[in-house]
Amino acid sequence: MNEFALLIAATLSAGTPLALAGLGLLINEKVGVVNLGAEGMMLMAAVVGFAVGFHTGNPWLAFAAGAVAGALGAALFGLLVIWLNTNQYATGLAISLFGGGFSAFVGVAYVGKKLDIQLTYAVPGLSELPFVGPALFQQHPMVYLTVLAALAIAWFFDRTRTGLVLRSVGENPESAHGLGYRVRLMRMACVMAGGALCGVAGAYLSVVYAPLWVEGMVAGRGWIALALTVFATWRPVRLLLGAYLFGGVTMLQLQLQGMGVDVPAPIMSMLPYLATVAVLVLISQNPGWIRRNMPASMGKPFHPGA
Repeated sequence: MNEFALLIAATLSAGTPLALAGLGLLINEKVGVVNLGAEGMMLMAAVVGFAVGFHTGNPWLAFAAGAVAGALGAALFGLLVIWLNTNQYATGLAISLFGGGFSAFVGVAYVGKKLDIQLTYAVPGLSELPFVGPALFQQHPMVYLTVLAALAIAWFFDRTRTGLVLRSVGENPESAHGLGYRVRLMRMACVMAGGALCGVAGAYLSVVYAPLWVEGMVAGRGWIALALTVFATWRPVRLLLGAYLFGGVTMLQLQLQGMGVDVPAPIMSMLPYLATVAVLVLISQNPGWIRRNMPASMGKPFHPGA
């Protein structure tokens, strides 16, 4: 029973960066922008967040630095695709490649370094409860903030006037522009907000999840987060649950190895990515269902006055 509680705790921790990055990409896609640069933005934020955490000893400054790094990467992407009308898919891939190179260059000085910061937290009174204590109430505060962020984003898009306007931008930017809304500025704001969340996800990886810097440590999580938006049909709470599902698959490989299951380690490491492919294949069997839930202008450029 104790091992199961630890598995749940590890699942929540592993799913947090996927949820944060997925929520950021969901915000982008709600206004019609597809950003394939999440992997690169997370890598940039991971090395910047680790560097700030290493020099200051403050994890919250590290998260802030990661958010800024992610937002700046997203701003570059937004400038290119929103104002210069470059191809969204090609530009996102370029940002992802740039982020990988940038992080490798900057991170050379931090290889082998360790962070001297507090990484374990416990909710007073609740953390000592049998089973649920170690399973749910001994997490880093960012885990709980991620859950609140998913609920807040769902409420924002469904219940507020601004959220409804942003959704209209994602459905029909021409009509929104005709009503006087500044579509490109709105898209840019959402792209940068999404980049900031991707940045926090990257910083979480290098500051909390594995408090060290290793080149390429994001290891495809940006692409899994991108798949999660489709898996969740652009619903924040469903995306959160999907992130925990993939986090559980990631942790399952370690659990099975600890139980002595004789499965080659490379095959176990493939599980999260095989699960991603399987989910996308299953979803693609019903393209009409995807079209009904997908923002209508997603991936399409907008030219005011065209």
